[in-house]
Amino acid sequence: MSKSLIQFIIEEQRHIPNASGDFTGLLSDIISACKQIAHDVNKGALIGVLGSAGSENIQGETQKKLDIITNEVFIKANEWSGHLAAMASEEMDDIYEIPKQYPRGKYLITFDPLDGSSNIDVNISVGTIFSILRCPEGVTNPTAADFMQPGTKQVCAGYALYGPNTMMVITTGHGVNGFTLDRDVGDFFLTHPDMQIPVDTQEFAINMSNRRYWEEPVQRYIEECVKGKDGGREKNFNMRWVASMVAEIHRILTRGGIFLYPFDNKEAGKAGKLRLMYEANPMSFIVEQAGGVCSTGRERIMELQPTGLHQRVPVIMGSKNEVERVVGYHKGA
Repeated sequence: MSKSLIQFIIEEQRHIPNASGDFTGLLSDIISACKQIAHDVNKGALIGVLGSAGSENIQGETQKKLDIITNEVFIKANEWSGHLAAMASEEMDDIYEIPKQYPRGKYLITFDPLDGSSNIDVNISVGTIFSILRCPEGVTNPTAADFMQPGTKQVCAGYALYGPNTMMVITTGHGVNGFTLDRDVGDFFLTHPDMQIPVDTQEFAINMSNRRYWEEPVQRYIEECVKGKDGGREKNFNMRWVASMVAEIHRILTRGGIFLYPFDNKEAGKAGKLRLMYEANPMSFIVEQAGGVCSTGRERIMELQPTGLHQRVPVIMGSKNEVERVVGYHKGA
């Protein structure tokens, strides 16, 4: 049988001088949370967790019952073990302080407990995204300011995909590896070693209903893709759109593609749709480690200095040659 996820991480840790085992322990807690979330998502209507919760999150988005349930699952699995100093979730206004009865650790974590939750009622793939940062030296009571670290400072990023199989894909800065949950055994096992994104692609993923709000460089690029060989490109393209970032990026990791949620002028004052801390940074870390490129159109996502827990940014990521073409159009404009 292939390596389990924990075995894989322990073997990786052996190459790190003075490693304490804290990171392995933290990852074990994250794995436990994702297995519980997979169970709840899988049960769905059978345990009455589908539908709206009748509340909104900090972004003004209607929360699903599972948004709230999975947020609580993730917190409870990670608050007690002494590996974390604080947490931040897309579903909470402010950071989550570790309760006083538990020890505090040296890591911070940001997470989106259920990415793509608008799909849950129609039984389409959703996921969990997480990013691990180091707590600044000497800080014992972190504030939101301590989370304001660029994506280049990430220790680890990963996602769990709840689809036909439950998978976990992670990077610690040494490539990207995918693990599939064996429900009979209860462990994730390495099934997709050293995932690489092809540099070329014939697939693009974008919400075409926002087309009239895009800037000219994105309008130009998508127009070319739609026209394909009839519009001057050397190939024809297919469009994909799942409305779940985890599912979109997993497809790109598996067979290539480009994913765009670009800047638009649909809502005044919003720089983009996706959150830097919970979605754009962790996914950028993963995509770049798999040979892809990630940009806002104007700059590398992971070099952005965060200014707020719920900051939004434009996102263009995936196969190198296509992302660089879009970035080139922005520079030309």
